Amino acid sequence: MESKKVISAFSALSQQTRLDVFRLLIKAGADGLLAGELGEQLEVRQNTMSANLAVLLNSGLVRNERQGRTIRYFADFDAVRGLLGFLMEDCCGGRPELCQPIIDEIACAC
Repeated sequence: MESKKVISAFSALSQQTRLDVFRLLIKAGADGLLAGELGEQLEVRQNTMSANLAVLLNSGLVRNERQGRTIRYFADFDAVRGLLGFLMEDCCGGRPELCQPIIDEIACAC
């Protein structure tokens, strides 16, 4: 993942509502969530949620799919892998075994 995309991703996640939305979408996995469901769970008004979802979409961390009159949102797990890969790329000065506990912890959290 290139630096510009990483900066955009971190910028998108640097606001509480967007971070909460992203974490809910990670938790929802392949099922994703409807925009209205996100708003209800986080008690965020529709227009505010739309603006936050637009930022997440533009960052590449989230994708959406129209389903009739509604839009379902999903965490883009390829983008998440790219972001984590970028962060861990030079981990531990060429000694990947030192990073293994972090990788194992991330894998167990899924």
